[in-house]
Amino acid sequence: MAKLQIRKVGDECLRKVCRPIETITPRTLTLLDDMLETMRAADGCGLAGPQVGILRRICVVEVDDKVYELINPKIIAFCGEQIAEEGCLSVPGRWGKTHRPMDVTVQCLDRNGETVTYTGHDLLARAFCHEIDHLDGKLFTDIAEMDDE
Repeated sequence: MAKLQIRKVGDECLRKVCRPIETITPRTLTLLDDMLETMRAADGCGLAGPQVGILRRICVVEVDDKVYELINPKIIAFCGEQIAEEGCLSVPGRWGKTHRPMDVTVQCLDRNGETVTYTGHDLLARAFCHEIDHLDGKLFTDIAEMDDE
């Protein structure tokens, strides 16, 4: 596995809308593994394709020692609200309060190409929203009340 370079705020990749993954190939599986290794090395809980220069709808999330590999994810349901501190590996050292749903249900493909549905609560819901925002060219700073302002 290879550790990937995490793109930082100002990199144009972070503002691009990602294209769907049409076919899951061995390269896709390697990317998932490399993204997980990179995320863990950076002490994060999520990492999306554009954060490593890949403009595809792919991300990984790890919360409570459970790994979620999301290919072509879409939010299909959400409810409730939470206001919490959020940060981002692509925006190092900056934190802000965001309003996110308390519960989120995501549908996506897994590494085997099977359609799966995950429901996240609290931190997991926030992580799903945060990473899917990346796939649409959005950063948490677009919606956050930043601590340094």
